[in-house]
Amino acid sequence: MRIAAIAPLLLACALFANPANAQGDAANGKDLSYTCLGCHGIAGYRNAYPSYRVPKLGGQKAAYLIDALKGYRDGLRRHPTMQAQAVSLTDQEMEDIAAYLVTLGSETIASGGTEGASLERAQVCVACHGQNGISVNPMWPSLAGQHEEYLVHALNQYRSGERSQAVMYAQAQSLTDEDVAILARYYARLSGLETTEPEE
Repeated sequence: MRIAAIAPLLLACALFANPANAQGDAANGKDLSYTCLGCHGIAGYRNAYPSYRVPKLGGQKAAYLIDALKGYRDGLRRHPTMQAQAVSLTDQEMEDIAAYLVTLGSETIASGGTEGASLERAQVCVACHGQNGISVNPMWPSLAGQHEEYLVHALNQYRSGERSQAVMYAQAQSLTDEDVAILARYYARLSGLETTEPEE
């Protein structure tokens, strides 16, 4: 796998990032999120076709979740179920949902995690997604603990251009099938994102 220079990637992340933070009402978001958790709140729940585990959302970055929901609503992201859910949501409702989902993360997410990116292939990912797979930028998703199958699916969408995001498309072009498998396995094994709120 060709490893791009980290400095230009950091600049690209800064240029494409929107510093906006969610100003949502988590209590209202909890009420609104009941349909979200019908899929994302079930451990191991699978998308029907293509078949992959739906992504974990607990502890994900709020600004990233809002951006993703807007992408589904505006047709920039394609997934029939997600588009159907997002099209009826207002911007404020998206912020409320994101504010709630952020609270479902573990202490590992809140503290920035404990692992370091020791995998050589992951070094280029660090610039946007964090040293331990937990992003320090609100607009870029955390990867630590995400389902391996979902990470493979997402990376392959970026490789094919099915997901249009300039930085990820450019990075994904150098990935082989083996690279995708190794990166997905690596990030999935880190502590981080949650399917549902952890038991107390």
